Formats: sequence, C-alpha cells, structure tokens
Amino acid sequence: MFRLNRWQSGTAALMALSVTAGTVAPFVVAAPSFAQTTFSDVSSNYWASPFIRELSQRGVIAGFPDGSFRPEEPVTRAQFAAMVNKAFQKAPERQPIGFVDVSTNYWAYNAIQQAYSIGFLSGYPGNSFRPNENIPRQQVLVSLANGLDYAPSSNVEGTLQYFNDSSNIANYARSPIAAATERQIVVNYPNVRFLSPTATATRAQVAAFIYQALVSSNQASAINSPYVVALQPTTPRPISVTIPQGTVIPVKYDKAEKILVTKDETAPLSLTVAQNVVTQEGTVVVPAGSQVIGQLRPAPNGSQFVAQKLVLTNGQEYDLNATSEVITKTETVRKGTSTSAIIRNTVLGAGAAAAVSAVTGDRAIATEEVLGGAAIGGLIGLFFGRNSVDLIAINPDTDLQMTINQNLLVSTR
Repeated sequence: MFRLNRWQSGTAALMALSVTAGTVAPFVVAAPSFAQTTFSDVSSNYWASPFIRELSQRGVIAGFPDGSFRPEEPVTRAQFAAMVNKAFQKAPERQPIGFVDVSTNYWAYNAIQQAYSIGFLSGYPGNSFRPNENIPRQQVLVSLANGLDYAPSSNVEGTLQYFNDSSNIANYARSPIAAATERQIVVNYPNVRFLSPTATATRAQVAAFIYQALVSSNQASAINSPYVVALQPTTPRPISVTIPQGTVIPVKYDKAEKILVTKDETAPLSLTVAQNVVTQEGTVVVPAGSQVIGQLRPAPNGSQFVAQKLVLTNGQEYDLNATSEVITKTETVRKGTSTSAIIRNTVLGAGAAAAVSAVTGDRAIATEEVLGGAAIGGLIGLFFGRNSVDLIAINPDTDLQMTINQNLLVSTR
C-alpha cells in the first residue's frame, strides 16, 4: 500500500516516492546555492577544511562577517538544531512540543521545533530543551544516528571497544554511537582512537560529523580523511526502491531553449534529470544528471514526449514507462520569415526543419542534421508550395516534465 506526499523543491514540485517493503518514503533535496567556502582562519591543510568547505557550499554552515569561521568555537544545542534542519530534509514523525525554556520569539524556536519533530533532537526531563547549552560530541552523534534511524548491526560493546575511552560514553549513547561508528559518521581528531564523548563539540567537529552523516546516506561524496573512523572496508548493500506510478520527474534540455516539430513527426530526444530524487532517509534513487531517453511522438492536436529508458549516472539502465503532457502550443512559420530568427536557440525535428526550409526557401537548413541525426532533404517535397506551416513549439524545461505510468524498481548502492 502506498503513502504519497508532495514536496516542493527549487523549480519543480515532485510527487514523493512510496513506502515499500525495505524502503522509505522519499523527498526531494533542493540543489545547493553558492556560498562562502574559504575562511581566513581555516587553512587548506586544517584537518576539517574539506568538511567545512563542502558544508558551507551547501549552505548548512556559514562564516562570520569578518571572513572567519571560528572552527574551535563551541556549538550550542540551538545552533546544532539549525544546522540539522539545513542539512537534512525529512518528513515529520512526531508533533512538535513547546519547551518551557524556548519562547516563541527565540531566534531558533522554529529550528528547534523542526529538529524535534523530524526526530533529530529531544528535550530533557521537565520539558526543557536547554537551547544555549553547549552540545557534547556524544549528543551530536546520538542525534544523527537517531534522526537517520540508524541501528547497530553488530555487537554494541564490540564496536565501541575500538575507542580507548569507550568507558566514558554514557549508557544512553552507546547503541546510537555504535550505529554511527558502523556508518563511518565518527571523525576523531587528532587521535582516531579517542572519541572524547563528553567534550563540547566544536564548529569544525560538528561540520565533520554532519558531512559524514550525509555521506552515509548517499547525499554526499566521501572525503579521504585519516580521522574518519572506519572499522573495516565495507561495500554498501544494494537496496531496491520502488518509484511509484504517478511520480513526476523533473527534466531539462541543455542543447536549446525551444524544440519545434510538426504534428505528424516522431523525433528521438534525450533529456537530463534536473534534480536528485532521494528517499526520506536520503538515498539517491534518481541522481541529477541521469538521462531519460525517448521520443517526441504525435498526439491528439499536438506532440508528446514518451520515455523509453532511464540511464542513471552510474550506468545502470532501466526500461521506463513515462510520458509528458500533450503539448499543443504552435508557432507559425511564414514565407519570407528569417530562418535565423526561427532557429535561434532552437532545435528542430526533421519534419520541422524540412517545413522551415520549404516555406522560407532557405535550402541551407536542408544540409544540416536535426534531433538525432535525421536527414531532412527527402522531406522537403512534402511542404513545397506552402506559404506557412504551423509547428508545435516546446519549451523542454517546462513542457516535458514526465509522469511515471508504471511502478519502477531501481537498485541503489
């Protein structure tokens, strides 16, 4: 049984994927925006420099007006709540509550409410949150493991024996930290064997933990750091995820701003997935940059894109049953019209190119190839004698968003 939700992201509203056995309901992560990535007090050889750079580029963390990052400053529970909300997009799993020490006009009120509702943070006895309290390293790791629903797969105490100071880990934190360790979220500097669980987490340490949590959920590429705790090399297990019927996949077309075809022609077309589609736990199931291969085909009073194959960025291919809406907008080409004005930032189907060539009298178009390499010379005769022709005008970035017509099972790694 499917549970579908809609999420807004960037330029497109995508229907979420469904809950299936062994899978989770997905959401869409918006593309990161440009942000300051170099700081006056973070040298290129600083141990956490790559983690800070990547998270600042994603807008999860930021520097100060003076150009510094202050990597050794402590992080409060309220500040951590704000970071978590920027790093992870997740459906609420419980109702927010009013903490007695967090007023509605407190700067992080909404961030704390959200971090609680999505399962990353909880309060203390007496319904307090202690927003201005510095957050210990073990609390950060517990929060990330709990928020991502990670549970240890091996013996907890056996895993924690890796740390020379494992006896200092609080009882409540032992199982989540074991799970975080298995997922390679733990980063220990300068000695990878010392967790320092009760020490206050610094801005640099939190950046490293959050980035590794993104890596563990396939939302970021791994950084080669000697301070990431890796118990043993692991190969991610393939996970099968069902993308359900009715899911809308956003696409773009980089070769032109417009496509012109006749109502009667079929033209091959490849589109690019515009945004990552990921599960609610952050597993990317359709990466941005994947290719959708199909055809523009005649449809009642217009043209329609019919997808045939999905090719993921890792080379995996899947048969895809998906279609766009029927596009009925037309553009009239008349005798005497300048062909340069018609074809500027435009790709033509073979039939459209033949029509433009015949109506305008510009035979130069006939020597070119269009959409998939179709030769147009033999089609020109179909349009001889016409003073005008109506062509279907397609804006590929908006008109060709497609809906999946049949459940699609994909494998993630």
